[in-house]
Amino acid sequence: MTTVDLSALGKVSVGDMALSTLFSALLSFLVCFIAIKLAMKLVDKLMGNPSIRLDGTIKGFLRNAIYILLWVVAVIIVANALGIDTTSLVAVVSIAGLALSLSVQNILSNLFSGVTLLITKPFASGNFVEAAGKSGIVKTVGLFYTTMDTVDNVNISIPNSEITGSTIYNYSREPLRRVDMTFSTAYEAETEAVKAAIQEVVDQDSRILRDPAPFIRLSAYKSSCIDYVVRLWVKNGDYWDVYFDMNEHVRESFQRNGIAMTYEHLNVHIEQK
Repeated sequence: MTTVDLSALGKVSVGDMALSTLFSALLSFLVCFIAIKLAMKLVDKLMGNPSIRLDGTIKGFLRNAIYILLWVVAVIIVANALGIDTTSLVAVVSIAGLALSLSVQNILSNLFSGVTLLITKPFASGNFVEAAGKSGIVKTVGLFYTTMDTVDNVNISIPNSEITGSTIYNYSREPLRRVDMTFSTAYEAETEAVKAAIQEVVDQDSRILRDPAPFIRLSAYKSSCIDYVVRLWVKNGDYWDVYFDMNEHVRESFQRNGIAMTYEHLNVHIEQK
């Protein structure tokens, strides 16, 4: 009966590498391959869960990042099984990653800012927003740029890092907006007469909500005039129409009621001796 000396097989070499080392590396590769397949199935299952509400772009980005990271770990494990000094390999990967991150710093900054915008969703497509010193209707939120159409119909692309680094004003999110206005009259005009003239315009405009109630009060005594503040609640889409109509109609109401509108001026009195 013939017997096989397994220890002798372990001493067989291919080139400068023992056969047992190759078997160990191959086994490590197969284990890593199967582990990566199972891990990616788990990732896909988690991302497909309806309770995890992530944008499709983010899901694709995260999946690819996890996949690449797992294979980097697998390469290090296989290299270790082959007897390669993984300490130097890890150092090389770390240095390469650092050099890459420095060279594409702005790109990475916009990328992570884009992911932040897609997760937090401070605005959505179709919203009128003001951010990074620009205002307009949002068209798309990408991983690197957010595009919007300005009020004069110019399409602009803003780096995401500039948006996340600034205060974002979303004028479309809430269903109601408050119209704040100030009207100035001469000191000779009676307070109740001024308030009544403004209230007359408010009562004639059905777009102005009655709840919350309109607010009309004397707000300040200036050097040449008296200011009256007016606060009105309207539907978001009616804001600008109501704003401009109030400016026009209040002026007409003041004229009908004999109320003089005024402005900052200086009265000079000359005394003759």
